[in-house]
Amino acid sequence: MDFVELMHTEQYDFLRTNSRLGSRIILMGLGGSHAYGTNNENSDVDFRGVTLNLPSDLLGLTSFEQYEDENTDTVIYAFNKVVKLLLDCNPNMIELLGLDEEQYLIKTPLGQELLDNRYLFLSKRAAKSFGGYASAQLRRLQNAIARDSMPQQEREQHIYNSVRNALEDIRRKNEKLDKGTLNLYIDKSEHPEFETEIFIDVQYRHLPLRDYENMLGAMNSVVRDYDKLGKRNRKKDDNHLNKHAMHLIRLFMMAIDILEKGEIRTHRTDDLELLKSIRRGDFQKEDRTFSNEFYKLLSAYENRVELAVKNTCLPDNPDMEKVERFVERINRKAIESN
Repeated sequence: MDFVELMHTEQYDFLRTNSRLGSRIILMGLGGSHAYGTNNENSDVDFRGVTLNLPSDLLGLTSFEQYEDENTDTVIYAFNKVVKLLLDCNPNMIELLGLDEEQYLIKTPLGQELLDNRYLFLSKRAAKSFGGYASAQLRRLQNAIARDSMPQQEREQHIYNSVRNALEDIRRKNEKLDKGTLNLYIDKSEHPEFETEIFIDVQYRHLPLRDYENMLGAMNSVVRDYDKLGKRNRKKDDNHLNKHAMHLIRLFMMAIDILEKGEIRTHRTDDLELLKSIRRGDFQKEDRTFSNEFYKLLSAYENRVELAVKNTCLPDNPDMEKVERFVERINRKAIESN
């Protein structure tokens, strides 16, 4: 498919006519399965991009974060929003900076400058944003598929691991939560339907109520998602489940590349055989659960991510002074070129 030709069709006219897009777009490329190389004849086309903030966003009272066109599954992010996402190693945003050259549809000199400085945003945060997210989501998938055969104790362990990841992410973003203690653990349950259950011990002083509510809300959301996902997946076909599992393994692969090599490789050229075999259902059994081979594969990737975090040369967090200088330089050009 000629994506550049597609971009110039009538359905994508908003790219040229919207005042926040047009010549202000500095980078746009493929997203989704076409970006990863795992697409098939049924795959949708996704475009992802970056547009400069208007001077009024930077100096005045207007604000803008992203433009989304649902008809074409296109999302164009404002540059300042992009920076915030990149600082957290957000997978959807990091992926845009790791495409092959021919997968970019728009790339201006400022877009190239963003690509040249992508390493400013790589840090150990990738372990949580890629590895942690994939681990939590995959455990939810396993729980949903095996809900009728998996022991309750094992399901509770899955939920515990996901809640713990969510809690660690909240703590990292809010230093106030370090002023007390919150201990999660699994113990024997008094609930008649549970053998074990997740418990929580909390001790805080002078913690803003809203911060406490946000923390509890994030953990409760994970627990609710398990129930929703289990009900939702009962109606999903095997192809969808296998596609979901494939993309989760891919997230582990990308986390390892970032942590071990300091590289962003969105197009998984060397891994396509394995990823496509997962999508075909080669690791799924007749009862819709995954085979032992798949669990071994998952364990191997989880262990490799843990080892990569310990041995990586990446910093714990991005160098904010360098990031701020880069952002200021781009935004100055955005103002001067208006």
